[in-house]
Amino acid sequence: MRKTLVLAAALLFAMSSFAADLTVDEILAKNAEARGGMEKLRAVKSLRFSGKMAMMGMEAPITYSQARPDKMRMDFTLQGMTVIQAYDGSTGWMVMPFMGKKDPEAMTGDMLKDVKEQADIDGPFVDYAKKGHKVELLGKADVEGTPTYKVRLLTKDGTDATAYFDTETFLQVKTEAKRKMQGQEIESQTTFGNYQEVEGLLLPFSIEMSSKAAPTQKQSITIEKAEINPAIDDVTFKMPAAAPKAETKQ
Repeated sequence: MRKTLVLAAALLFAMSSFAADLTVDEILAKNAEARGGMEKLRAVKSLRFSGKMAMMGMEAPITYSQARPDKMRMDFTLQGMTVIQAYDGSTGWMVMPFMGKKDPEAMTGDMLKDVKEQADIDGPFVDYAKKGHKVELLGKADVEGTPTYKVRLLTKDGTDATAYFDTETFLQVKTEAKRKMQGQEIESQTTFGNYQEVEGLLLPFSIEMSSKAAPTQKQSITIEKAEINPAIDDVTFKMPAAAPKAETKQ
């Protein structure tokens, strides 16, 4: 009898603790506040990050730029060749010299969907309902010793992701996502760390990415400089015309 009462008391305590915990909207609101607050976030019209990307034992300088509404561009140079991925608000394009393609090409399908989501300067959780996304609180989880809230995100374009927010700081520490690339489903994970304040905003200066299929093959980005509201010409995001081909002499 006593054992039954103890178990019942423990169950009631657990239920009351869960009921007193935060809702998913409260968690996301606290995340926005931790990043600097909605007023400061909405005041950001453009961002530019520069640093180094490490992968496969090599290091490459990288620049990542964003601007409202929904524009982004990433450049990195490796072995003298520069890779570009960009979105101008309607058209996604890329330059992939390592694939023997030196002229800009328009993106389609899954790649276009992915770059379009990256162009959201606020991130998918800000005004998620207005954007057509859905969120769900999945409880709590431990991420390398850090207690976190586990929040599922389903974007309107079908990306299925899970974000982990530190239960104390409410900063995002990890994201897991399922995406389709070239017809195959890829499960990726991204960790965020070394948050630093830049003009009143907290930004991650360390980002590490890998796929669940090959967790040891990591790609890391170390931010060396972050700029809030730099002047970025719209032409930066526009796809340039292909270089004219040299005429062959008969």
